Amino acid sequence: MLNVAKLRKDFPVLEENPKLAYLDNAASTLKPNCVIEAVDKYYSKLGVNVHRGVYKLSYLATDAYEEARSKVADFIHASFDEIVFTRGASSALNLVASSYGMPTLKPGDEVITTELEHHSSCMPWINVCEKTGATLKYVPLNEEGRITVEAFKSVLTDKTKVVAITYVSNVMGYITPIEEIISLAHEKGAIVVLDAAQAVPHMPVDVKALDCDFLAFSGHKLCGPTGIGVLYGKAKLLAQMQPIEFGGDMADDVNPYTMTYKDAPYRFETGTPIIASAIGLGKAIEYISSIGLEEIAKYEYYLKQKALEGLKKIPNIEIYNETAETGIISFNIKGVHPHDAASVFDNNDICIRAGHHCAQLIIKWLNTVGTVRASFYFYNTLEDVEKFVQSVKEAQEFFGTL
Repeated sequence: MLNVAKLRKDFPVLEENPKLAYLDNAASTLKPNCVIEAVDKYYSKLGVNVHRGVYKLSYLATDAYEEARSKVADFIHASFDEIVFTRGASSALNLVASSYGMPTLKPGDEVITTELEHHSSCMPWINVCEKTGATLKYVPLNEEGRITVEAFKSVLTDKTKVVAITYVSNVMGYITPIEEIISLAHEKGAIVVLDAAQAVPHMPVDVKALDCDFLAFSGHKLCGPTGIGVLYGKAKLLAQMQPIEFGGDMADDVNPYTMTYKDAPYRFETGTPIIASAIGLGKAIEYISSIGLEEIAKYEYYLKQKALEGLKKIPNIEIYNETAETGIISFNIKGVHPHDAASVFDNNDICIRAGHHCAQLIIKWLNTVGTVRASFYFYNTLEDVEKFVQSVKEAQEFFGTL
């Protein structure tokens, strides 16, 4: 087991709020001191722009920024020039849809996605298909709400050009059998765009072993700063893509009526980049790596199972993803709106998420208005679990459903 008591001391929010049970980690994670200090160091010791300055501070800032790109590349086993910094996973997924999908797809082409997707994974392709005339198809989910290889095969055709799919569902916590799906998609000549926002912070991810074409994740779900995300793209695909934003730092040669751009990744990082947050993300990756993603995954699952044991002893609880392999529980207290339930948790200093979780398709598939979602990370404790389970009972008592 991890030394959780020691790790918790790294997080000032937990030090400041010792009674807090933070169980909204699928939405965003807390930030350790080392990340906060790295961001502060940039602003207090450097504070200047990158790439363009011919003075020492700019060189140092550029080194720190590009070192962060190297850390990201090593973390997911990519090459340096395959890492594009974006505003977040949403921005990264939209970049692929706009820069690759929009000019590539045409009527008769098919895009495959699923009802498990976060809006940031499916909505860009709904838009692309509306604009290009391509056809959007959904993988039928099984009775648990899972993506299966057989169901994927049922919608895969020679017309499939893009597969936009989640690695881990942010509502159900299921891990997609992505390796075989990618292999099948490639047999048809399709590219795979992988939303890994819920995977990269919680389990080892190797883009070369997966052979995915694009992959996106966010820094703030990885103990990093907000406002920074990552797009991984195979070098040959990034080289084919045209920028969708134009301006400073991405230009190579500009003439009155013509222009050329820098090579990837810089052609996609228009203007002053997200310098401080990128540096913070690099430090977050160092921190997470020092703990160990395999250990993190095991511990999250342990906490989730302990929480499930408690929930299953309480009547009138509907659990939607009991068999999930990750640290996410989606449930409802029968007869209680999830937002109402959330208010009881808040009164007990428990942070949980309630609603549709920016994933309305799976919420509608579940035939509910929303769910209560508890999501665990390595700084959570068994005391957090016990407090959570007790608050479910209190919520039932308060609303008279026990």
